[in-house]
Amino acid sequence: MNTHFSNEQQKLLHDIGILDFIVVELTEFLDTHPTDKNAIEYFNHYNRMSNQAKKEYSKKFGPLTVALASETDCTGWDWATLPMPWEGGCA
Repeated sequence: MNTHFSNEQQKLLHDIGILDFIVVELTEFLDTHPTDKNAIEYFNHYNRMSNQAKKEYSKKFGPLTVALASETDCTGWDWATLPMPWEGGCA
């Protein structure tokens, strides 16, 4: 698949979506296979990658969730004033 992104923000959101999908799938697998050491290692790896990507996004473009609001360099409460991705924040 050859995906072209018009900017870094769109690419980061795309990457976060993929990482979150992997984390959810591994979570569901681990619900039924809680002692699978390889799955736990994969989960930890991809969960760290997802968290890091979200922190990077938050520092550059604003928080994706309220929990990431402290990851921004803003001095005010920008959470409520920034456009959300579904409001064209990626454009």
